[in-house]
Amino acid sequence: MSLIAAADGSALGNPGPAGWAWVIDNQQWRAGGWPRATNNQGELMAVLDLLHATSVRAAEPLTVLCDSQYVINSVTKWMPGWKKRGWRKADGKPVLNRELLEQIDEAMVGRNVTFQWVKGHAGHPLNEAADDRARAAATAFQAKRDPDHGPGLAGAAPTPEVEVGAPAAPPTLF
Repeated sequence: MSLIAAADGSALGNPGPAGWAWVIDNQQWRAGGWPRATNNQGELMAVLDLLHATSVRAAEPLTVLCDSQYVINSVTKWMPGWKKRGWRKADGKPVLNRELLEQIDEAMVGRNVTFQWVKGHAGHPLNEAADDRARAAATAFQAKRDPDHGPGLAGAAPTPEVEVGAPAAPPTLF
């Protein structure tokens, strides 16, 4: 059996209040966010949290539906070169969002994970559900409320919220 999930991020202001979410179905989803982050950070966090949540079913192939070419290319194309260059891009500049990318890289070890691009805001049911929940989380942070984190994955232990950046220094932003 294989798992299929959509992952999405949302930022109001980019950077601004931000949210992320992944959705397998109406009973298995999770969302979160931060008072200030970027859309790309939300997109990456959705994937990272999905990988952590599904680690209890790591033997099953996982297909991640994603509307972010940045996430897909970062994980499937660019990351090997970045790692060889000490997390530097081809132009020598540091890779942005390195902390999230390193965690995604680690969480994918030994997993069969495929990324599939879906066009955003085009009616794909899982992608639309992830987008709605990510935006709701960003809106909650904008209103200084705790977002609905969702039920998570059935049968899995809750995954902890991951902070982006250290309190003393904000995350690297686009």
